[in-house]
Amino acid sequence: MSVTSQHSKNRVPSGNKTGRDLFYEVFREYAWKDIEEEIYAKTASDVRRALQNTKRNLEDFKALISPAARPFLEQMAGKSMQITQRRFGKVIQMYAPMYLSNECQNICTYCGFSLTNKIPRRTLTDEEILREADFLKNKGYDHILLVTGEANSTVGVPYLKNAIRLIRPYFSNISIEVQPLDTDEYRELIEEGLYAVLVYQETYHEECYKIHHPKGKKSNFKYRLDTPDRLGEAGIHKTGLGALFGLKDWRTDSFFTALHLKYLQKKYWKTRYSISFPRLRPHSGGLEPKVVMTDSDLAQLIFAYRILDEDVELSLSTRENMNFRNNIIRLGINSISAESKTNPGGYVVDPQSLEQFEISDERSTEEITDMVHDQGYEVVWKDWEKGY
Repeated sequence: MSVTSQHSKNRVPSGNKTGRDLFYEVFREYAWKDIEEEIYAKTASDVRRALQNTKRNLEDFKALISPAARPFLEQMAGKSMQITQRRFGKVIQMYAPMYLSNECQNICTYCGFSLTNKIPRRTLTDEEILREADFLKNKGYDHILLVTGEANSTVGVPYLKNAIRLIRPYFSNISIEVQPLDTDEYRELIEEGLYAVLVYQETYHEECYKIHHPKGKKSNFKYRLDTPDRLGEAGIHKTGLGALFGLKDWRTDSFFTALHLKYLQKKYWKTRYSISFPRLRPHSGGLEPKVVMTDSDLAQLIFAYRILDEDVELSLSTRENMNFRNNIIRLGINSISAESKTNPGGYVVDPQSLEQFEISDERSTEEITDMVHDQGYEVVWKDWEKGY
């Protein structure tokens, strides 16, 4: 075992030492190969110990996501459900994405909006944004996620500020999933009413990251990796993390996501955090997953995150199929999307425009709500108010 690997077994994310150290400095202390070997070397005894512990650490998380944990899935599911109900109750929060633009200056091998894809590009006007917002508000949504490609000249901070101003009268909770920004730019958006930012690293394997992001601002691995630090410095209410499963070993990527989470929780303790679980989905001219993550694998990972951290929000999108979503909401997930459209104007303005990726669960908001109620859970449309 290397010095780096031995160090990683006992290390707790140190947070801020100098006042300006960011996650990249912590990240560099861990070697991907060593972490991967440690995860796959975990034994049934390690899994039992992790399940028995009352307070779990990243070593326990390695055991819970390891192949050795497969025979323990039923026990993990029960513990995950118990923890989730104790912390959040029998409720599921609902949100909807609203795509504003498919303009993008990045080349990403797995994305339908990639610069290399010869597709009609579209950015919604003010009137079109309001039409989409009106449709989602009438469906009952109060949590909205604004999504764009990464094109600063078209959908930069001025466009985002305007969009937030337009829809603020409709929704009490506005989040974004857009290009990473600087700290002062996030502060500007927070002043306009921004609540949360989702920024997925895609993969924490630096060389693999470069292969799948060869051009554009997104090709800067370090700048993207340190984005949650800038969000914490800006005072964001909630930050969403995640890796895109299908690019590299999902277990190792998930360890680094958990490491990132623990670092952020310690350093920016006033901020709330969420984890999402996107698996690579088809799109026009798309990349096939290099690593397959099965439904059983995804369930194991969700259970492991919940057992590691009872406070983190675990969110599942319509990328996943109907049966999986029906069964998993009682076992650890506490936030889901419904009736999602991944194309700009996809709800009412231009339903035929090209999607970023194909969704799997195409049920209506009403059907999803009925399913949640049938399982004995309540739907939460609104759990935060700016004035509080």
